[in-house]
Amino acid sequence: MPPLPQRITYRVAVRKAQGALGRVVDAIEAAGGEIHGTEIATQQRHVAFRDLTVLVRDDAHAEDVAAVLVELDGVELLALTDEILAAHHHGKIRVDLTREVHGPQDLALVYTPGVAKVCRMIAEDPTAAYQLTIKSNAVAVVTDGSAVLGLGDIGPLASLPVMEGKAMLLKSFGGVDAYPILIDEQDPDLFVDTVARLAGGFGGINLEDISAPRCFEIEGKLRQRLDIPVFHDDQHGTAIIVLAALTNAARVTGRGLTDCRVVVQGVGAAGVAIINLLRAAGIEDIVPVDIDGIVEPRRRTGLDPIRRRVAKQTNPRQLTGGQADALAGADVFIGVSGPETLALDTVRTMADDPIVFALANPTPEIHPDVARGHVAVMATGRSDFPNQINNVLAFPGIFRGLLDAAATTVTDEMKVAAAGAIASIVGDDLAADYIIPSAFDRSVVPVVADAVASTARAQGHVRPGSAGSLAAETEAAQQDAAQRAVQRAVTRRFQV
Repeated sequence: MPPLPQRITYRVAVRKAQGALGRVVDAIEAAGGEIHGTEIATQQRHVAFRDLTVLVRDDAHAEDVAAVLVELDGVELLALTDEILAAHHHGKIRVDLTREVHGPQDLALVYTPGVAKVCRMIAEDPTAAYQLTIKSNAVAVVTDGSAVLGLGDIGPLASLPVMEGKAMLLKSFGGVDAYPILIDEQDPDLFVDTVARLAGGFGGINLEDISAPRCFEIEGKLRQRLDIPVFHDDQHGTAIIVLAALTNAARVTGRGLTDCRVVVQGVGAAGVAIINLLRAAGIEDIVPVDIDGIVEPRRRTGLDPIRRRVAKQTNPRQLTGGQADALAGADVFIGVSGPETLALDTVRTMADDPIVFALANPTPEIHPDVARGHVAVMATGRSDFPNQINNVLAFPGIFRGLLDAAATTVTDEMKVAAAGAIASIVGDDLAADYIIPSAFDRSVVPVVADAVASTARAQGHVRPGSAGSLAAETEAAQQDAAQRAVQRAVTRRFQV
């Protein structure tokens, strides 16, 4: 897959002359750039200052275009602005206030001495923090930078722009206050201990871009130590969207979801989570496949503890061999592995009207153009094809629901409920090229949040006074306090 074009803005001073701008445009296009916009910034008697927005292939191409502009007579290159860098200038998130401080009275309310009253209340009853502090709406986006997007182990600091982006999406889509927490530690126990010690100010933990198999250990130990939800989005967010999409894909092909024969290729963090959630949704015939073939107990190579557990829980027909053996007669292929690892000839051995989710990104296991006409439903991780499996459909609504319910954990039932809610958005518009809502569909978050919060309450995984009753309890407490103050005042009056 070629790199996505970048937009670069070149500020140039162009001497006013007949055809001067045309020569600049011709030079840029001759260098392979595509003019996307031109605007006069300002002008003087003999010169015009223009901002030229140009589509280029990459950084090297941007420099080539700049070199062409430098060589043009009557043109001076003044500045070059990279749209990507400009979007990240000084970071993408900030802290906002819910109340301004204009004078001594405001300061006395929000800080000393007024804040002491709130501190005492929380000391006496820690659940008051969910009503009286940011904890009720705060999520820590925690990483060690060991598995960042397609960049790999680049370290926590280099991962910060990604974590800021995650926090942006939580805020923009779910109204959740999220903040990046970078942990410079790859020992799982030390990492867990660090997160556990700083978790007190948050209502949830979003683990992000942590490599497998450490991510499984870290999430498991944090869930044991903390009484707030811990959610590794790379695992469970992907699994939830896959289940939602598969629910609707099964409908398109006239299958019962739990009757599907499913092959999951890739037994990393996402693959394991997908297998676990499909099992929680009632699908029994799941065959896991990795680079060494079908993951099954008798295999002699590549069976780490995670794969051994997966092998014991799946493959009820006890298949052996490789990818081709797993896919013969299968209804569904779910790939979370590597590029171009699924041949069309193998797809042809699947059941009639097969469902193929080729989620390797940016190059899928099989390209949609290759699979077209041979599959009934196709999904990828890419935005330039229908049915994009995108985690942004899941995590904002999930955390919104968990926080609304003041949930203490995340369960499989909550994840299944979230998947069902996402699938329901499609409704009567269901089609082979529309099995999942758009990542920008703002109707998704409220539906997912309600499903997650309702399930959390039904399971009893909430604190007293959670969700909608929080506001009512706060209001009742304020009314009680006001009533007691009135009674004390009346008593004092008559005592006098």
